[in-house]
Amino acid sequence: METIKYPSKEQWTELIKRPVIDYSTLFDKVQLILDDVKSKGDVAIKKYTKEFDKVDIQTLEVSKEEIENAGNQLSIHLKEAIEMARRNIWKFHNEQVFETKEIQTSPGVLCWQKTVPIEKVGLYIPGGSAPLFSTVLMLAIPAEIAECKEIILCTPPNAEGKIHPAILYAAKVSGVRRIFKVGGTQAIAAMAYGTETVSKVHKIFGPGNQYVTAAKQLVSLKDVAIDMPAGPSEVMIIADETANSAYVASDMLSQAEHGADSQAILLTVNEALVETVKEQIELQLTDLPRKEIAEKALKNSKIILFRTLEDAVAFSNEYAPEHLIISTRYFMGVSEYITNAGSVFLGNYSPESAGDYASGTNHTLPTNGYAKAYSGVNLDSYMRKITFQQLTPEGLENISNAIILMAENEGLDAHANAVKVRLERE
Repeated sequence: METIKYPSKEQWTELIKRPVIDYSTLFDKVQLILDDVKSKGDVAIKKYTKEFDKVDIQTLEVSKEEIENAGNQLSIHLKEAIEMARRNIWKFHNEQVFETKEIQTSPGVLCWQKTVPIEKVGLYIPGGSAPLFSTVLMLAIPAEIAECKEIILCTPPNAEGKIHPAILYAAKVSGVRRIFKVGGTQAIAAMAYGTETVSKVHKIFGPGNQYVTAAKQLVSLKDVAIDMPAGPSEVMIIADETANSAYVASDMLSQAEHGADSQAILLTVNEALVETVKEQIELQLTDLPRKEIAEKALKNSKIILFRTLEDAVAFSNEYAPEHLIISTRYFMGVSEYITNAGSVFLGNYSPESAGDYASGTNHTLPTNGYAKAYSGVNLDSYMRKITFQQLTPEGLENISNAIILMAENEGLDAHANAVKVRLERE
């Protein structure tokens, strides 16, 4: 892992760069799969499932029996943990319900907003090296609170053509009723275009590998909305002399084990912490089952020493991390200056793992600097806001001059006339 001491601001542009993924090289290959699924439906899905997942799937949809029996394959302790996480995620997101109120902008002019759910949403849950059943909770629970009429879930099958029981159980307790054994680009295509079996949706949610990310980007151009641009996961830690080096190392490693392209960055004003964190990383790395993955991610990672916390915060805001941990003496004060981050964890006892699983906040967050413009998944992600206005005759008259003058000066005389004809008939 690289260590940089007291970088000048001219160096920041280079230091905030993520591991580079050139999606343009994937687009041609991904577009072929998208087009194939769009034209051939289930036949294409089965073909690509056999090619990429090495399994011959005859029935794409998970049966009700499989969903009902999934809980029997899990320990009572895991089911209790899932229930605690489900409850906390529900509490946090349920408090985000929008309250409609009428605003009288001028006498006789009433305006208001109403929220309506996106009717059909698709959730993508990666398979790969780990069954991300926690992501099922994060995506499905706010969709259920929003009362989306149709919630479907796609996830790749294993070598036996099965879905991990924890994914099925998490889906069941989160209100998902239709689950499909479809992964990768073909899953995104199925939800974007619809097939004989998989429903077409209006918005797709969920993380994935570079192929899934490229597919989401392509279908979002004209076919379906997506939650946000996604990329490799990342964590940034701002720490001073009060930080515990073992805790800091554990947070960096918890991020590093996500994938070889993940990134963990420590910003500190305490030079002694640099070496103790490195020692702890080596110590803790030894016992990790995903050691090889973490080691690769650490090659993309950095420790950066700054002279002041102000500089560290400024660098963090430029980087705009997906996850930001603030382990400083006055972490609340420091947090007031954070303007760009997906999710922030305050103090020595707020590991990123808490937000990943059970604190209640959502772990589906913007990466690759998109936190400068995007929010993480929340209840509003599943809602649309429709605006309403009602004008009385007096209300229209009160603002008529402004409408007419503005319309005529934009050269839109019909707009002006729509007001004039109403005034003339009064």
